[in-house]
Amino acid sequence: MSPPPSAGLPEALERAATALPADAAAIRPANGDPARLAAQLDLEAAVRVLGWLLAHEPEAGGELAEAWAEDPERGAAALLRLRGEDLPKAGRKALRRAHHQLRSRGFEVAEASEGVVRRLPAVGDALDQALVSPFDATGTRMVYLLQSHPSGGARVLEIMLDEMRGVVEFEVYTTGRSTARRFARDFTRRSRFPGVQAPAAAVRALVTRVAARQAADRPLPRGFAEWRARLAAGSEGQATPGELARQGLGSPPATPEAVARAAERVRGREIGPWPPPADRLQALADRLEEIAKSPIVVSGSRRRERVQEVLAEAQAELCVGGFGELTAERLEESAWLAWQRGQEPEARDLLAAAQGLRGGDAAASPFLRAILEVVLSPVLARIEPEPGSDPDSLLVRPKR
Repeated sequence: MSPPPSAGLPEALERAATALPADAAAIRPANGDPARLAAQLDLEAAVRVLGWLLAHEPEAGGELAEAWAEDPERGAAALLRLRGEDLPKAGRKALRRAHHQLRSRGFEVAEASEGVVRRLPAVGDALDQALVSPFDATGTRMVYLLQSHPSGGARVLEIMLDEMRGVVEFEVYTTGRSTARRFARDFTRRSRFPGVQAPAAAVRALVTRVAARQAADRPLPRGFAEWRARLAAGSEGQATPGELARQGLGSPPATPEAVARAAERVRGREIGPWPPPADRLQALADRLEEIAKSPIVVSGSRRRERVQEVLAEAQAELCVGGFGELTAERLEESAWLAWQRGQEPEARDLLAAAQGLRGGDAAASPFLRAILEVVLSPVLARIEPEPGSDPDSLLVRPKR
């Protein structure tokens, strides 16, 4: 019986994702695109995926191998690392074709073996990892890029990002590769703000996006300028980790239930509250303080109505000023972390809240309201009626 015709690379990659569950989260968001797949997989994972395809789906594996050979910067490392002696005949043949393409581009490939050798340091020791931390309460986070140093060892780029302010801090460290890999393991296991790994290309795209928003009154950190072009190279068109989460999980509808669950995570201090810019927050606090200090004696219910009116006006102003979009991006980036930790329902809720902030009713978003209520809680507490008083009474005592 003749084998069934190939169903194409995307379908074969879906079967690879099923067979390689540890790599599925990176395979599926690529949607069958070889360049995107190479960007999302680390070297070990890329070798596993390509090897599985060449062994079980040789036609699709050959298609992927040839595409990666056409893009040596992203795909050659896996081809150079993969050994073909254990592959079936069709897989070995496809790998030889890809090796021939690499030779034509100046790579040295051993003739007598499926193993390969590069002119640069051993590919087996290549290091290209990225790590992202959760956001802290202010909306700041750390990202790390771990790279092989040209002269040996490893280079670690430490970057503090704030979507609102830009690149806050930047440092470059040189260390051994084993130390860098140990740091990466510890970073994902620490008790406070544990991070997750992310595709290096996606993190470079994230850094490029944030750097483009650098606040006019905040110069880029010393040393970042010389790295900026290198980080931006190849990042055009690349998805950030948050965008990969949206691609992988879709755009869940902003149902009231999902958005409410996301908002409760702000009120429970699980995420956020990621306050608005300081000048806008201070102006809003001053408006609320006027209500708290008003000499006019009004009912508790009317006072609460006035507070809700002020908060609603503030939400609308913030959305017009771009705070809603910025918060949506932070939600998507937080969804990536939840997704990578296996918390898919939570990730979908965060994506739903982000979707709501981009919709036509963003100004009424319960998530945005939760942010304002949390960051303004000290002021709001002074506006509430005194304990024991009738909230609807017209005789509410003025605050002392």
